[in-house]
Amino acid sequence: MIDDIDLEILNIIQNNGKIANAELARRLGMAPSGVLERVKKLEKDGVIVGYEVRLDPKAVGLALTIFMHLKTADAVGCTAIGREVAKIDGIQEVHWIAGEYNYLIKARVNSTDGLTALMKSIGAIPGVQDSRTTLVLGTLKEEQRLDTAFAETKQNQKKLKKDT
Repeated sequence: MIDDIDLEILNIIQNNGKIANAELARRLGMAPSGVLERVKKLEKDGVIVGYEVRLDPKAVGLALTIFMHLKTADAVGCTAIGREVAKIDGIQEVHWIAGEYNYLIKARVNSTDGLTALMKSIGAIPGVQDSRTTLVLGTLKEEQRLDTAFAETKQNQKKLKKDT
């Protein structure tokens, strides 16, 4: 379980993954060694799963964003086909969902020709039955940053126990 200091560390590094440990420690009013120890523990515990650079998709020629609902012949509780779909280049996200369709997919392609090629790749996977594709006209907000205001922390749990 993370505490409020861990949560503050996470909020800071979500906004600036390149922040120096000394600067992070200064902002938190802690010793750099203590901050480094906490960050390493958050990494070891799988709270921090990685660091990555975010690219402008249009700047690298991936102007089309698509969302696709995919219906498959997966048995109830099985995600084998979804795992195969996730291996296809250009697909950024594969979510196993409830409802009429089994998966929600997000992908970026260079053009409608790229979309056609992507759809053929997906359709070639045995067990894929149907898809519904939506082209994104414009993106108003997109981020990987998590809003931790409602995160479960040690302090929040104590507060909840006290209130009940």
